[in-house]
Amino acid sequence: MSVRLAVLCLLANVASLAEEPGAYLFVTFRGEQSPRSEQIHFGHSEDGRSWTALNGGQPVLVSTLGEQGVRDPFIMRRPDNGRFILIATDLSIHLHPGWKRATEAGSRSIVIWESSDLIDWSEPRLVPVAPEDAGCTWAPEAVYDDEAKDFMVFWASKTRRDQFARHRIWSARTRDFITFSPPCIFIEGPHDIIDTTIIHDGSGYVRFSKDERRKAVTMERSPHLEGTWTSEDRFNLAHLVGYEGPTCFQRNSSSREWCLLLDHYAKGRGYQPFTTSALASGIFTPGEGFHFPFTFRHGTVLPITPAESRRLLAAWGAPKP
Repeated sequence: MSVRLAVLCLLANVASLAEEPGAYLFVTFRGEQSPRSEQIHFGHSEDGRSWTALNGGQPVLVSTLGEQGVRDPFIMRRPDNGRFILIATDLSIHLHPGWKRATEAGSRSIVIWESSDLIDWSEPRLVPVAPEDAGCTWAPEAVYDDEAKDFMVFWASKTRRDQFARHRIWSARTRDFITFSPPCIFIEGPHDIIDTTIIHDGSGYVRFSKDERRKAVTMERSPHLEGTWTSEDRFNLAHLVGYEGPTCFQRNSSSREWCLLLDHYAKGRGYQPFTTSALASGIFTPGEGFHFPFTFRHGTVLPITPAESRRLLAAWGAPKP
């Protein structure tokens, strides 16, 4: 690629990042029903509330590596170069039944895809990130650290060193999603902690996690990723039992509404929406007007530009009503 062409591509990418979100992409999986249900499925929405399945509800991305199944997908747009990173748990309960095996003799790796346009994706790669005595590597996510100019990737693992007593949230640093630093403990409590997600709301970081003892989701805040995290005592959803897999995004509406989605796994209902106009308040109300074409499970919502939305619909189309 010539220098001039590279500069033009960079300028075009910067322009797309500045564009207001025109729609939303949901990456999810469908459950343990079949080998194909534990793969990457896409959903599309114009308003972040009413969703349709892309590719006729069939997987868009399939992993044949490791356990030959992927769950808990997370997608992000890299702020440093605009490329898309999709990471997921290397796990298939359908092909390898048993949650004890999954937590104590599962994969130490995550599955990673990359794309520049959400249409053409790299071949998946299996990258070990967890400690050598880890029994699993669950629900990986990533967040960009603007201070360190790198990415923190984090996930839940049990380890042999304490006879797999409880899940902790581990983390590793990377700049390229190829080479990772040695893992270290990011969140540790007296009981299992899983399913952490982190967002930046403009003033600091907000962290939602699942407390396995209470089977409920917690909310914390910190000005720095590696700083001290403070529990948000006003969080009014902490009493909800049987929820996990939190994911949070902001809708491009007049109110700039924040949507927190919680997977009501205990009842098999999938994601249930809760909204607020002030994320810092910790006060949410049940979301109204949300529709999912199937039971969306632990995944992520990505705001996308109008051009990206058109490309997705052209490539995989929305099924007819």
